[in-house]
Amino acid sequence: MEALILEPSLYTVKAILILDNDGDRLFAKYYDDTYPSVKEQKAFEKNIFNKTHRTDSEIALLEGLTVSSFPFSFTILCSSVSQQLMLMAVLNCLFDSLSQMLRKNVEKRALLENMEGLFLAVDEIVDGGVILESDPQQVVHRVALRGEDVPLTEQTVSQVLQSAKEQIKWSLLR
Repeated sequence: MEALILEPSLYTVKAILILDNDGDRLFAKYYDDTYPSVKEQKAFEKNIFNKTHRTDSEIALLEGLTVSSFPFSFTILCSSVSQQLMLMAVLNCLFDSLSQMLRKNVEKRALLENMEGLFLAVDEIVDGGVILESDPQQVVHRVALRGEDVPLTEQTVSQVLQSAKEQIKWSLLR
């Protein structure tokens, strides 16, 4: 029997999921068509939750995918077992980045209130299934920079006032 040899690929991440304590989706981003419909995705997410929430294991095999889980049901999927350390680095980076951004308050309510930061952090860490960053400091820095580039029409009144105060302060210092 011939061993199956897979071509190396940068597209290692199949999905990033964050589930609440009941197994319901808080965040999900799939990078391929393994589960094309929302119904299939939610069924798979329930299956992941049922398999991982009662165990202390961080790595599991489910439906031919490697599933790495972390506290609060942070989950990342990949197709190869050989990439476990890399997946744990990505999970650690995501959790640590969110922990810094949310001032160590990584819970359901805080995540839902700061969903924009969560999306930006995930986009800084993984793009199209390719891992871009694993340093939480870099992710937090880049998310902060991208957050400042919000167009004036999308800013809140307090953001506009804060920006105006900073501009006045800098003009007085000159």
